[in-house]
Order: sequence, then C-alpha cells, then structure tokens
Amino acid sequence: MGKRREGREAAVQFLYQLDLNGQELTVGSLEFWSLRCAPGTTPPAKTQAYTKELVDGVCSRLTEIDEHIKRLAANYELNRLAAVDRNILRLAIYEMLFCPDVPPVVSINEAIEIAKRFGGEDSGRFVNGVLDRVRSELKRPARTAADAAE
Repeated sequence: MGKRREGREAAVQFLYQLDLNGQELTVGSLEFWSLRCAPGTTPPAKTQAYTKELVDGVCSRLTEIDEHIKRLAANYELNRLAAVDRNILRLAIYEMLFCPDVPPVVSINEAIEIAKRFGGEDSGRFVNGVLDRVRSELKRPARTAADAAE
C-alpha cells in the first residue's frame, strides 16, 4: 500500500475516533498508532506526517466541510450518515477544496476505495455520488493538480 493511501486510511480512522469519542488524542500519539499497527511496528515518519497534515486540515475547516456535506448529501442529515462515510467525505472534500496538489479525481478514487474497505455495502456508491457533486462545483481541472494546470 502506498504511503499516501496508508496516510489517508489512518486519517479516516483518526477522524472516526474523534467523531465518536471526542477524545483529545494527537495523531502522533503512540496510543493511536499502537491500535493501528502490528505490535512492535510503527508506520514511516512520512506516513505519520501526512496523516497529521490531513487530520489537522480537516479539523481546522470542519464547519465549512460539514456545510458542503449537508448541502450535497441530499435527503441525509449529517448526524444520520454512517460515521465512516461521514469521515471519508470530510477527508476527500478537504483534499478537493484545499489541497491543490491533489487532483480531484484522485481524492474521489481514494475515498471510494477506502469506503469499500471500511464502509458498508453501499458506501462506495454513496461517497462517489456526493464527491462527484463537489467535483462538478470546482473551478479547477478534475484530472490534474492545480499547479500542473497553471
């Protein structure tokens, strides 16, 4: 598994934990990584740093991201969404709106794969539908990083 995928998965798991428990853990805490990794192992420092960057970004813009979800997830209340799906959407929307170095289709594809792995039977389709609406509102190319498009 690539370092970015591993970082995204860890970020979703951390966001899920914060969402359900509201605990004040830090992404760098040994407690979080010990639950995620095999005994006696830790992920590479780059993966941990990428996870922290994603979690910090989502948390700093959570209200704005949640407003997008509320608006685009037609007929669904935010608190009624499956917690896994909600946090996958938060992460992907953060990347699509605030990480110009990541092409939107990459964020969508990664979110769908994570939803298939950790979510319910219909999570992949649901996540795809909401994120496709986000993509259609973007003012940048869907298949290239913003820096590459300029």
